[in-house]
Amino acid sequence: MSETAISIWKACLQYIRDNISEKSYLTWFQPIKAVKLQDKVLTIQVPSKFYYEYLEENYIKIIKSALIKTLGKEAKLVYSIMMEKSQQTDAPPYTVNISSSQKAQIKVQEVDAPLYMERGVKNPFIIPGLQKLKIDSQLNTNYTFDNFIEGDSNRLARSAGKQIAKRPGGTSFNPLFIYSSVGLGKTHLAHAIGLEVKRIQPEKTVLYVSTEKFCQQFQEATKSNNRNDFIHFYQMIDTLVVDDIHFISGKKGTQEVFFHIFNHLHQSGKQIILTSDKSPVDIQDVEQRLISRFKWGLSTEIQSPDYATRLSILRQKMEFDGMKLSEEVLDYIAKNIKTNIRELEGSLNSIIAQATFNKKEITLELVEKTLSNLITNSKKDITIDYIQKLICDYFKLSLDTLQSKTRKRDIVQARQLAMYFAKKYTTASLSSIGNQIGKRDHATVLHACKTVDNLFETDKLFKSYVEDLNKKLISD
Repeated sequence: MSETAISIWKACLQYIRDNISEKSYLTWFQPIKAVKLQDKVLTIQVPSKFYYEYLEENYIKIIKSALIKTLGKEAKLVYSIMMEKSQQTDAPPYTVNISSSQKAQIKVQEVDAPLYMERGVKNPFIIPGLQKLKIDSQLNTNYTFDNFIEGDSNRLARSAGKQIAKRPGGTSFNPLFIYSSVGLGKTHLAHAIGLEVKRIQPEKTVLYVSTEKFCQQFQEATKSNNRNDFIHFYQMIDTLVVDDIHFISGKKGTQEVFFHIFNHLHQSGKQIILTSDKSPVDIQDVEQRLISRFKWGLSTEIQSPDYATRLSILRQKMEFDGMKLSEEVLDYIAKNIKTNIRELEGSLNSIIAQATFNKKEITLELVEKTLSNLITNSKKDITIDYIQKLICDYFKLSLDTLQSKTRKRDIVQARQLAMYFAKKYTTASLSSIGNQIGKRDHATVLHACKTVDNLFETDKLFKSYVEDLNKKLISD
């Protein structure tokens, strides 16, 4: 057995192990042995024909990447399949025609003791005759860049999206991971990028799919034994837009297949766009190797729009609906409806409806009356700084003490309550919350929130703290 072959295969295994689950590695790669290395052709021994077929069916891409990384682009792989002695006389030598790019043969040869079958690598996902997809992109033609108002809260995401549309897969923003709270425009922007790609390069295959729909398709493909067709379909997309990727949480099978689709598209220079209500590091119950890939390109947060952006959105909406409103009215709406864009546009729709149905002019008095319940019942503009101040006043602590490294039980619980309410009442990510409350990481914030939930159920005194603080936060 060649020592060089062993060291090369060991390097390949290290790369493979970093890119698949530990269980899969132990099951399918640990039993493989390196046999020989000659002219950049590596021969590996696998236990059976089934083993060989399963590897080609499920792991050919990662094996190929590992070989190229270790031996270079000229690398080739040959399988040696150990056969039972009873099969030896039934296996005459033969060759088969395969693609010219492979430049390999399948043959049977005799070696010491058992018989081995050497096979060239094939790509199991190439379906003859299927060269280019013609599909409905599922993009909403109303969600364009023209009606996506730019502001400080979304400028980076919008600018990156415009660059991607000009050169999908050709920028460093791959994948583009857009995250925000609900109603702030991340889905709109994702559609806008896809539409712009189609406008500039009509020949490109663009597809928008929600994660919920993707999961459903995968389940149906698995049940009907069409898993490979499902994978191959997605591998042929030029620009893939996946909305609400956080819903992949806890779905191990879907994560596995999305991991391979993601790798293929990325390695092929295709564009991937993902949206989520959480940053990559805040998505729970998703394999770390997948989370790391979400962070390969650009992760950008869309924040709540500021006053100037809210005013611009209202003016555009007013122009689209053919309405004329006074600056006094627009100013009142923009200053009082701050939560998200959906509420902002919904408020304007309610005002227009009230005026139209009651045949009244849109005055400030009408607007105040129409929006009174919405403004009264909406959450206060609660910040992390405000929450920390409230917690400090309530427990008679200084801010330095709250944010300190001390492990005293009462201070730890006060700090955990600050993190809990920051997660509940702000749109900040777990990482941002942790950083502002004593420079902790997102895992500490997540643990704090779980601890508060548990103590709320089991500790009456602690429950009273939570209820009392909650009332103070939402009261006028």
